Amino acid sequence: MLPTTTPQSNGALGLRDAARHTAGAKRYKYLRRLFHFRQMDFEFALWQMLYLFTSPQRVYRNFHYRKQTKDQWARDDPAFLVLLSIWLCVSTIGFGLVLGMGVLETLKLLLWVVFIDCIGVGLLISTLMWIISNKYLLKNPSRNFDVEWGYAFDVHLNAFYPLLVILHFLQLFFINHVVVINSNWFPGYFVGNTLWLIAIGYYLYITFLGYNALPFLKNTVVLLYPFSLLGLIYVLSITLGWNFTQGLCWFYKYRVQ
Repeated sequence: MLPTTTPQSNGALGLRDAARHTAGAKRYKYLRRLFHFRQMDFEFALWQMLYLFTSPQRVYRNFHYRKQTKDQWARDDPAFLVLLSIWLCVSTIGFGLVLGMGVLETLKLLLWVVFIDCIGVGLLISTLMWIISNKYLLKNPSRNFDVEWGYAFDVHLNAFYPLLVILHFLQLFFINHVVVINSNWFPGYFVGNTLWLIAIGYYLYITFLGYNALPFLKNTVVLLYPFSLLGLIYVLSITLGWNFTQGLCWFYKYRVQ
């Protein structure tokens, strides 16, 4: 049998039980574990990273189990974030090497990518999605259901990981040989832009799965609507000869000048 809580005379949970379930308490527990690597389950985090490519629905089923057992949707183990950070650092150093950057330039690029592209943009997107989902997608706004901000951030991290691997790792093998040097060559921008299409498509789809997994949300299919715009931009880019990867490389070099 699952443990039950004893209600107080007014029907509320005890102060100690309520304190354990506040957003601040959950956030403190998460940040505290960030400095204890032995308490992190890296094997499980690697399992999640694998299934984000092959079967992302299985990853979100685990979020359901966490809600049933720990009464929260968001991760309580920062192992996934730690591994994602390592991936980001290694791939950014690879970008610096491929683009012929020096040590100082590569360090500047790493700081930009980690603190602005990953953390800054991630916090912004997560906050926007948290506000939008709680304001427009709740089935019963008057009831005691809402999207946790930590869960919105986890959905972003889940969606960001495949994008990172495709654009910051796989793409490295094409930059100097296909995509950038031969930028006016059709196979060059076709390969590069197709990788962008797959990466952003993964991001949109995994984001949709994340919010669609919450039983108290409605109309989550609207999160798939950007696919139409994505497809249109892709067709235009191939037709007009735009090279997104070349633009990214120029932007990275401009940042560290």
